[in-house]
Amino acid sequence: MRIAVSGSHRTGKSTLVAAMAAAMPAYAVVEEPYHLMEEDGYLFSHPPSVEDFEAQLERSIREVREAGPDTLFDRCPVDLLAYLAVHDDASSADVERWLPAVRAAVGTLDAVVLVPVEACDRIARPSGDDDGDWREKVDETLRERLVEDSCDLALKVIEVEGDVARRLRTVLRTLDLPAGAEVAHE
Repeated sequence: MRIAVSGSHRTGKSTLVAAMAAAMPAYAVVEEPYHLMEEDGYLFSHPPSVEDFEAQLERSIREVREAGPDTLFDRCPVDLLAYLAVHDDASSADVERWLPAVRAAVGTLDAVVLVPVEACDRIARPSGDDDGDWREKVDETLRERLVEDSCDLALKVIEVEGDVARRLRTVLRTLDLPAGAEVAHE
């Protein structure tokens, strides 16, 4: 199976991907585009610009297209569309032009796991962090595009909640996958 883990920043996506990888050791893991690009020497603006998100989207689409059959993706191209849609400079982003490439890429996925922003943050926010509204907007946009399917993506979406063990159990049970190393995460 090809499974992407989706969500706003600091929701526990990477933690869930790590738990899934431990429970599904035969699966390859593709890190999120931001980290892959940083490793390649890409210099991001702070906060990231529309161009930065478009570059990440392009990389995400490429990674999904080129990956093998048993792969876990830390982020989904739809995540980057959501960030573009709510960016302060969103009017300069042509989200519609990206939709055909995003549809083609995510159409190769068997499932997308949505890790929402929860009322009680599970990932500590750095002091002075004031991007809570931005996180919420990305979360709402992802829910609209993935759960409500406003972009006609027709994806199997698994929404998870709770601690990492509960999230992992939900994914494994929903996809009818063997529990593997699940016990190690409880």
